[in-house]
Parts: sequence; structure tokens; C-alpha cells
Amino acid sequence: MLSVRFSNIVTSLYLDTGIKSSIVKLDLPRELANRILFLDSADRQLLTIPSDILELVELEELHLEKNLIQTIPSEIKHLQNLKVLYLHDNSIESLCDELSELKNLLSLDLSNNPLTRAAGSLWAVSRLRSLRELRLYNLNLGELPVQICKNNYNLELMGLSGNELALLPSEMTNMTKLREIYLQRNRFELLPSVLCQLPDLEIVDLEQNALGAIPDEIASLQKLKKLFLASNRLALLPDSLFKCTNLIVLDVANNQLRKLPRSLPALTGLVELGLSNNNLCVFPPMLGKVVSLQVLYLKNTGLRTLHSQCTNLREIRLLDLSQNRFSTFPAEICSLVNLEVLSLDDNRLHEIPAEVKNLSNLKCLGLTGNRFVHFPEEVCFLASLEKLYLGQDQGFKLTTVHKSIGLLQNLRELYLENNRFEMLPATIGLLKNLEILDCHNNQLFELPNSVCNLQGLKKFLLQCNRLTCLPDDLDRLPTLQALPLEENPLLDPPLEVCAQGIAAINRHLQEKRRHKALATKIQAWWRGLMVRKYLGPFKELKKDKKKGKGKKDNKGKKGSAKGNKKK
Repeated sequence: MLSVRFSNIVTSLYLDTGIKSSIVKLDLPRELANRILFLDSADRQLLTIPSDILELVELEELHLEKNLIQTIPSEIKHLQNLKVLYLHDNSIESLCDELSELKNLLSLDLSNNPLTRAAGSLWAVSRLRSLRELRLYNLNLGELPVQICKNNYNLELMGLSGNELALLPSEMTNMTKLREIYLQRNRFELLPSVLCQLPDLEIVDLEQNALGAIPDEIASLQKLKKLFLASNRLALLPDSLFKCTNLIVLDVANNQLRKLPRSLPALTGLVELGLSNNNLCVFPPMLGKVVSLQVLYLKNTGLRTLHSQCTNLREIRLLDLSQNRFSTFPAEICSLVNLEVLSLDDNRLHEIPAEVKNLSNLKCLGLTGNRFVHFPEEVCFLASLEKLYLGQDQGFKLTTVHKSIGLLQNLRELYLENNRFEMLPATIGLLKNLEILDCHNNQLFELPNSVCNLQGLKKFLLQCNRLTCLPDDLDRLPTLQALPLEENPLLDPPLEVCAQGIAAINRHLQEKRRHKALATKIQAWWRGLMVRKYLGPFKELKKDKKKGKGKKDNKGKKGSAKGNKKK
């Protein structure tokens, strides 16, 4: 989106239409002081563009998306200063010719409209020669109008995803300034060779098509930085692709790749590589030579081991190895000291090595769906960990949470769902930064009182357990927003109270605490009264007191008699 810069001092105004806009307050004569440059009327259920909007001749940016507008009135031509116009997600069936008179328009979005004969309806758009950004998503376009390719030669961004395109016109070579093109969810079987003749292209997105090959001409895109080819039918990547040496992001996930070319390391600036859902089976050793990599996706690629070259990836920050066939934790991972996110979900791991503590920067660890017999205590020594996933959707179930969990002082999210935990350790209350605790679908029959120390907790998921009561001080969690308790045999609070939500649960616990305190006071008062009045079990005290007094008197008399004799 193009940015429109305004003054730092902005006030709000409600027009007669009930539309809120922003007005720039400038040190100008009175007649110019309240020029409206920006107006957001998105999602207002508008059936048409209000006439008072069409009178705002100084308007530069207008948002009318997500309404019910069916037509664009001819008065749109009065907005001669308009630079940004968003009309996506409306009910527009045709475009008026006057739209073509917006000579200063830089960005136009007509996506998700039921334009009849969409290609023919775009004639007015082809006259907007100043356009820099044009978004035509989901318009059922079977072809891109040639006139747009000929006339809109200043375009830098073109969005055509979600159409029925199988070819691009050769006239597209006129768009020599094009930097970004989005062609997701179309019908391309070959990467359009015309794109290879646009030397300024930096981003090409052809995800979810039917591409079977990439032309060698792609090597001419020397400014290409991001190439998205996921969810196609690619079985090979040509060596010519790796001559695009400015690539920083390459996504070829969900294809039919079995190997990678040896020329891959030529991408010396590659930062992110997506290879998930390809049948690689073996870790490509040449990956270890792409030392610039920071993000690597290898989900569901049939891997059982890693290659020793993997240890060269010192800059790696995110590594996704989920849904593979690892039966032992790959030792090579422990050398990746800059790793921040590691996913090993849905593998066959039985244990975690002690060396995992070398991952001193690890913040997120996914271990869901493995084969741990015991809680992997080793993860409790990852001091930087903020998110830990240990749920078990299938397979082995854990029965105890190790008390060392309390060492994870930076932990914010802990997922323990679908196990067989009966209790949580008291040390869980030491996780002072915890915000999400997911324990649903376990066997918990009670909660430690220490959970009431989790003062930052926002979500505590406890549905499908065996809880009959909640800790008395659970209402003292000030930030708690979600506490689902369905399918628990709760008696205190009763189920009907729990069904009313957190506020009702808190009132119940507070009332219970008040009654308990009152009962304690009454018991203390009654006990004191019984003691003073020698009632009930304290009757014997009165007899003992009399006996004690009698003995004391006798002793006093004997002492007096002896004293008299001496005299």
C-alpha cells in the first residue's frame, strides 16, 4: 500500500453521513484549514458512495472496502486529487467511464467484486496511466486485458491471484517498472516466460497453480528477491534458477521434489527456504553450504537423520523438522546455538539429550506427538524457552510433569493437552511469566494451590479432566480471560456456576471464602464462650480449678502454722 504522509496533528470529524474521517490541522488560511485528505468508510454497510464524500475535492486516500456498493457514480471524477482508492469486497458489477478521469490515482483495489465480463469492465482502469498498484484478486478473469498491459506501464505491483489465468499477454513486456506480481490460485502450467523479460521484478508469487517446469530464462531476473512456488507440480529445479543470486526467500514446498541441485549454494544471500512436503527422504548435504540460511522448513520430507553439514548452519533461527521419522534427537541440532524456534512435532522421539541445553537462545520448542515414556526433564534447562508444546494427539501419553518445570522462568505458553496427567507439580506456580496453560483432556483430579501464583495467566484450559473442585484462591488471577471447564465432574463450584463464566466462578469462590472466614470467627467465639462458662468438654476445667484452689489454700495454712510455732 502506498503511504500518504500527513501532519502529526490530527483531529476527528463526523460527517453528516456518520462517517469518521481524519482532518489535518495546518497553519493555513481558514478556507484550507480543514481539508480532508484521508477518509475511512470501510465496513459501513453502504449501498452507494455518499454524495458528500464525492464533494471532498481535496481527498487523497479513500477506503470504501467491505460495503454493499453496487455502482460507482460518475461524480467520482470530482476527486481529482485522489491517490488511493480501495473498493474491494463490495457488490460492484461494472465500472463507470468517469473512473478513468482520476489522473492522479496511484493505487486501486477492485478485488472480490462480481464484475460482469470482468475483462471488458476494466477498460476504465487501462486509462489510469499513473497507477503504481493494481489489485484484481478473485474476479474470475480468464485473461488479462491487453490494454492494461499496454497502457498501465507505470505499475510496480499487480495482484491477480484467485483468477482463471493460464497465460499472460506478450504485451506485458511494456510493464518494465513492475516489481511485484501475485498470481496465486490460477491455472498456469508453466511459469510465464514473459515474466522473465521484466528486469525489475523482485517478488513473484505463483503458489497453488499447476506448474510443471521453470524456464531457463528465469536466470535473467537478477533483481529477484522472493520467489513463491509452493503447491505446484515441480519435480526438478533448474540450475538456471540459482543464477538469481539476489534471492533471499525461496518457497518450493508441496511439490514433487526428490533432490536439490548442487548449484543451490550459489544463493549466497538466501535467508529463507521452504522445502516442506517434498519426498526428499535424505537431508540434502548441499543445504549445509548455504550458510546464510536463517529459516528452513523441512516438514514431512521423510527424513530420518541429518547430515553432518547441517552443523554449518550457524545463522539458523527457525528449523521445522516436524512430521518426519526421527527416532532419536538429531545431535547436529545441538550445535545450532542461534536457534530460536525448533519444531520436532510428530516424530518418533523417545528422549532428549542433555546437550540440548546448548541451545541457549531457543524460545519455542515443539515436541507434540512423539513417543516419550517419561516427561523429558532436559527441556527444563532451556532457560530462554517461552513456548513449549508437549501435547499428545496420538500415541504415547505422559503421566507426570517433572518438578523441574519450575526452572523455565521465561515460559509464556505451556501446552500439555491430551496426556494422562493426574496432578501438576507445585513448582508450576513458579512460572511467573506464564500466560497460557493448556491441560485439557488429561486425568487431573485436583490442582495445586500454587497455580494461584500465576499472576499473568490469561488462558487456563482445563476441559475434559476429572476435577471436582477448584483452588480457593483461583479468583485472584487478575488477567485470566479463559477458563473452560466442560466435561469435569465439578462440585465446587457447581457446574451451573462454571457454565456462567469466570465472573460467576470468582463470585462463588469469594463468597465461599467469606463464609469460611465467618465460620472460623463463630467457632473461635463459641470455643471461647465454652471455655469461660465451662460448658461441654470444658466442664472438667471447673473441677480441676476448684481442686487446684483447695490445694493452694491448704498449703498456705500449713505454712502459717509452722511460722507460728517458730515464733
